[in-house]
Amino acid sequence: MNLTYFFTQVAIIAFGGIITVVAAYFLLKNDIQNYFRFKTLEANKDSRGSLFPLRLQAYERLIIFTERINPANLLVRLHQQGIGVKELQAIILNDIKSEYQHNITQQLYVDSVSWNVVRKLKDDTIAMINNVVQGLPETATGIDISKKVLQHMSGIEENPYDLTIDHLKKDIHKLF
Repeated sequence: MNLTYFFTQVAIIAFGGIITVVAAYFLLKNDIQNYFRFKTLEANKDSRGSLFPLRLQAYERLIIFTERINPANLLVRLHQQGIGVKELQAIILNDIKSEYQHNITQQLYVDSVSWNVVRKLKDDTIAMINNVVQGLPETATGIDISKKVLQHMSGIEENPYDLTIDHLKKDIHKLF
């Protein structure tokens, strides 16, 4: 067998194989790129999809928090017969702070604007309770706090608790 003939045949076959692989690559190039692009999109979708239930739960918990610190609900839930002003104030402030601390991690999953709205509502509620108590005499009772707070709330044109819940609902709908 001639060595030159052998190498010529190997070179022809190798050249033909290289041409075939290059041609196949150019024919399948778009399919290969689409496959990897799809895999990347799918991975991103999975990571966003796994956060969706957590984000939805965070908004649910913040709506519950807003409802729980609403004075109409808060005073009914925490009022005790014959309790003094300072005692009820302490119970109310402790409950608001405890509820807030329980939900503080929800800020990881909600829009920063929404979190700031909820935080400001909490701060405003605490300030309102403190201001009402300061305006009452030492002999006042828990019922006096309730009356003053509810009078103050009825004087507000737009209920901030309802506005906060509406804001959170709008933010939830942006998720879809």
